[in-house]
Amino acid sequence: MLKRIKEALFSGDKNQTVARPQSDLKLASAALLVEAAVMDGQFDDAERTTIQALLQNRFELSEAETVELISDAEAAVEESSELYTLTRTIKNEFEHDERVNMIEMLWEVVYADGELDDYEANLVRRLNGLLHVSDRESGEARKRVLAKLGL
Repeated sequence: MLKRIKEALFSGDKNQTVARPQSDLKLASAALLVEAAVMDGQFDDAERTTIQALLQNRFELSEAETVELISDAEAAVEESSELYTLTRTIKNEFEHDERVNMIEMLWEVVYADGELDDYEANLVRRLNGLLHVSDRESGEARKRVLAKLGL
């Protein structure tokens, strides 16, 4: 399974933009969400439930497909500590508004437990740059999440 994940995320010419299969995009998105969830050292049920709902909604997945995708994403996060390949996949496949939505999804995951850890905030700031989302757009996404969650 890990070999398949590595091949999906890390294969291809790094200097060439190639349309990736939808499964690569799903895995990259899920892995970023899992990375955000584990950044504070805990991956609790609230974060897992939030990720599951976000992925099911965004990619129209069944519960079983989502559980498998999260499992694959956890393995990918454990296996690699670099974000560039994941963000490159998302940056190349998502339109700008979809990347802003991805940042909003990340904010929703980091606030799932009701608290913002410094490591989580730092991760989202780094991902803003890698996904070419402005700080202003990220701040607006954060405000939408806070309002939605009543925090």
